Amino acid sequence: MVRYRHQLVITNKKEKYKMKIVFATRMGNTDELVRQKLGYTDAMLIVDGSEKVDGDYVLFTYTDGYGEVPGVVESFLENNKAGLKGVVATGSMVRHADTFAAAGDKIVKDFGGVLIAKVDVQGTEEDHAKIKSAIVAL
Repeated sequence: MVRYRHQLVITNKKEKYKMKIVFATRMGNTDELVRQKLGYTDAMLIVDGSEKVDGDYVLFTYTDGYGEVPGVVESFLENNKAGLKGVVATGSMVRHADTFAAAGDKIVKDFGGVLIAKVDVQGTEEDHAKIKSAIVAL
């Protein structure tokens, strides 16, 4: 496995596959999940929604309010819908059990891709392994 800026290159014996990792964070939990827990240190941070991504990518996002897609993420997706392959949504089961990580469901419904995982705060080691495997499989 080799990492380049804003993308993860996974090298198998027969193929070379590139998947960019893009994320939005408000409280820092999604940042910590992506960069520290999963090790995607070169992931691209969505700051204001105007960012552009070339190629395929996986989106990590928090859930806003009561199950809403954050505005900055919605703006980003309007400009980058074509490359979206997967979504990992974070949330808090303690604070928002009824709408836990609902942004992921809404993004997949409205913009496409597959829902890879819904993660409580920064997730567990089991969540991390599932996410990494799913990204490789895309």
